[in-house]
Amino acid sequence: MEKQQIIVKDLGLVDYQQTWDYQEQLLKDNVQLKSTAGNQFPKPTTNYLLFCEHPPVYTLGKSGHMENLLLSEQQLEEQGIGFVPTNRGGDITFHGPGQVVGYPIIDLENFFTDIGKYLRCLEEVVIRTIAEYGLTGDRSQGETGVWLDPHDPVKARKICAMGVRCSRWVTMHGFALNVNTSMNYFDNIIACGIADKKVASLHTEVGHEVPMEEVRRKLMKHFGEVFEAQMI
Repeated sequence: MEKQQIIVKDLGLVDYQQTWDYQEQLLKDNVQLKSTAGNQFPKPTTNYLLFCEHPPVYTLGKSGHMENLLLSEQQLEEQGIGFVPTNRGGDITFHGPGQVVGYPIIDLENFFTDIGKYLRCLEEVVIRTIAEYGLTGDRSQGETGVWLDPHDPVKARKICAMGVRCSRWVTMHGFALNVNTSMNYFDNIIACGIADKKVASLHTEVGHEVPMEEVRRKLMKHFGEVFEAQMI
């Protein structure tokens, strides 16, 4: 059986809202194709993996709580940090320079129709990637994302946040892996709404800056392996 293809795009440093609009357009295009699938010769949907970085911004998931943002509107403005309520799952998180953000816009009907499995696969991609840096990533029951030492209440720290949306089995939003991210920004939020656990980055764990392009390449490789897809 021929592998599904996933088109990989590196958008560079780009505004969060601009990227969100782009994701919505790609999702809409795929959903429209599926809604006309009764045609005799329906066009196949297209799968994408978008990589980017964002200027500093806090984003709130649709089930999130504003009280997990510890800054006022004025303080956000003074510090030059954006704030965007979103339609993804999850609570509040931070995006900023030094973080590899991945937005898969894929039609799960090309792979498997199971959101839980999809999230576990995204986690597996990141777990395999950080293993190449000597880190043991793990899952925490009921807390989507990738953690280090999640079962140790003192050491537990999150290195990759995740939140997705799915419409007609087409996904959007995705994951944010802290690579060289400034950890100071996380002091202003209760990250993912979980007060008793810390955050980490590849930089804080391995003790030096890690090339962003190298991390993107590894993520792309493992994405192809986990989803059994051809990355183009």
